[in-house]
Amino acid sequence: MLSSRGGSWMFAAAAVVTVFLLDAVVFTQAKSFEDVRCKCICPPYRNITGHIYNRNVSQKDCNCLHVVEPMPVPGHDVEAYCLLCECKYEERSSNTIKVTIIIYLSVVGALLLYMLFLLLVDPLIRKHDPYTQPLHNEEDSEVQEMRPQADNSQARGNTVLERVEGAQQRWKKQVQEQRKTVFDRHKMLS
Repeated sequence: MLSSRGGSWMFAAAAVVTVFLLDAVVFTQAKSFEDVRCKCICPPYRNITGHIYNRNVSQKDCNCLHVVEPMPVPGHDVEAYCLLCECKYEERSSNTIKVTIIIYLSVVGALLLYMLFLLLVDPLIRKHDPYTQPLHNEEDSEVQEMRPQADNSQARGNTVLERVEGAQQRWKKQVQEQRKTVFDRHKMLS
């Protein structure tokens, strides 16, 4: 159990360190053009339909004159058209997005490995208890009550798995008692 957990955490740590190293290399260079853009939303104007324009320009050049190409209106209407357009400079950090996705995938991967581990080890750990049977009818429940049962407080140890198994057995007994009560009441009413 410790080796599979350790392996997944080692993988996650290596992935995070790799991303941070890549982030440091990219940070020393200029920003990528995919991380910044100017977005202009121009509504319909006269006989021209509305349109959204995206362009990779600097923040100071983020206006209608630099982004809207080709200009859909003739020269004397450009100023009126550009006053209707709303331009916004947008910036994102793709490295932060990558780190977030890697952390998310690492957690999901660790949980999947843990689930696989439990699926493989659970049948080996679980002990078959012949006294635990599903309740089919009243006769089965009466036969089960007559069988001697060991004292659970002395048989169970202190490990977490044994405590969970003990709680599971108590829950199964409660469910069987509830089923017996329901079936008895059902037979009395009918």
